[in-house]
Amino acid sequence: MTLFHAQLLRAATAACLGLALAACGGGSGGNDNAAAAALLAAASANNPPASGNNPPATTPPTTTPPDDPAPADPEDDSFDTYYNVCRGTNPKCYHDWGAFASTPDRVLIYSRTAGPRHANLGTPMAAGLNPTLNPDNLMQIGLIRMLKAEGITADWTEDVSVLSGRINNYKAVIFASPNRDTLWNDAVTTSKDAARTALRNYMRRGGGFVGLHNAFGAEYTWPYYEGLLGNANFYNHGPNRAGDVLIVADDPSTKDLPKRFSFQDEWYNLEPFPTNVKFLATVDTSTLKPLTAAPHPGHEGFHPVAWCQYYDGGRAWVTSLGHNGDSFAENYSGVGSEFFQKLIVQGVKSAMGLTPFCTTP
Repeated sequence: MTLFHAQLLRAATAACLGLALAACGGGSGGNDNAAAAALLAAASANNPPASGNNPPATTPPTTTPPDDPAPADPEDDSFDTYYNVCRGTNPKCYHDWGAFASTPDRVLIYSRTAGPRHANLGTPMAAGLNPTLNPDNLMQIGLIRMLKAEGITADWTEDVSVLSGRINNYKAVIFASPNRDTLWNDAVTTSKDAARTALRNYMRRGGGFVGLHNAFGAEYTWPYYEGLLGNANFYNHGPNRAGDVLIVADDPSTKDLPKRFSFQDEWYNLEPFPTNVKFLATVDTSTLKPLTAAPHPGHEGFHPVAWCQYYDGGRAWVTSLGHNGDSFAENYSGVGSEFFQKLIVQGVKSAMGLTPFCTTP
């Protein structure tokens, strides 16, 4: 018999004896203590000390519960229970994980249309990354040029499989007037929604999203995307006409812009209306003639056209402006295009994390 087995046998015998005495009621009130001591001896025998004859030190069990977590701040509405994400202007909704710390200053322009196509997008592009640009791809060409002037490399694609496979290589993805089910891939038999999953995970790792104009006409059936736009969606628009843009907030994306400048666009009406975002620019509806088109009454008192928010770990900067091709022209031939392009570039840089994002007063 080994030493360990002999110790175990002695401990078990002592434990049984203690329990037997306790069961018979023998002795004084110390019988319960004897039984407990025997049980402790048995437990010690099952875990003999590594060396020497002294039993291992024991730590008494904790008898007090841990402190309750701090109560939720009743004034903090950052968690959106409808979209099931943290979103808004509180930086705590950003995942500062350093996932893009070594990523080059590069963005991806995504302009795939699964429905009516805006004229300034031009001829649909071939598959793959950076296909040959057509002369009428005015919006894409303008974005590439204006970002290059800021030292930012832009890739482009209208291939949904490229977006799903490469999105994590970019500090920001720019949705340049894509529409309808732009992230759905009917060309494959499985994982048709791979691009949706990729975009969601990209945001969760701290990515940057920029939505331009008809990005508000995309993914109507995916609630997560509507939340990404700020709880907003395209409803309708009036005639393409002139109006005055008002800059309503100080922000890195509105830096050095005049407080008012003339512009021309379709001035989207939104339903639902953006909430829990930082409004950056509006249109002065008193300068629109007519105000809007039937049947929607429009947003006469407050009609936002650009805003930002943190969303599900990432940064989202969006504007409903950008319908006209000359708004992206190098010679600034469009009304107010110089200021519009400055707004876009600064919005992209903030979404990339190159400048502070969606700052609070």
